[in-house]
Amino acid sequence: MKLRILALSVLALAACTSVKVKPVDRGVAMNRVCIRTNPAVAVADFVLVMQDGFQRHGIAAEVYDRDLPASCEYLVDYTALRSWDFKPYLSHAEIRITEHGRLVASATYHLNGKGGFDMGKWRGTKAKMDPVMDELLAGVHS
Repeated sequence: MKLRILALSVLALAACTSVKVKPVDRGVAMNRVCIRTNPAVAVADFVLVMQDGFQRHGIAAEVYDRDLPASCEYLVDYTALRSWDFKPYLSHAEIRITEHGRLVASATYHLNGKGGFDMGKWRGTKAKMDPVMDELLAGVHS
């Protein structure tokens, strides 16, 4: 019995979500970002959720497959991974914002143990990433 309780406790702890954010410095005037498409990402709505997050903070977000214009002061690179448990769900994501090659902000979302028995692992990309985007961009002055 004690072994079963210990095993369930370990599984419950493994299901925690880890979010690490290095936000944009307070007062930065970021009016526009260029999102570089990552063709390896299979999370269909990830870029749309990011664009919505930037727009909520008054930042235009344009997506480029290739050839970024020289006018791109802030570049956004990302990765997003899916896991599968009856259906696919977002289990890991990283966002990096650079200014002329210098990292200015970053965020990581990670489901420890791929979510384990936590039913929240099936929440949509928007529900998972909106709080991350808000924390990432909290200091931006548009």
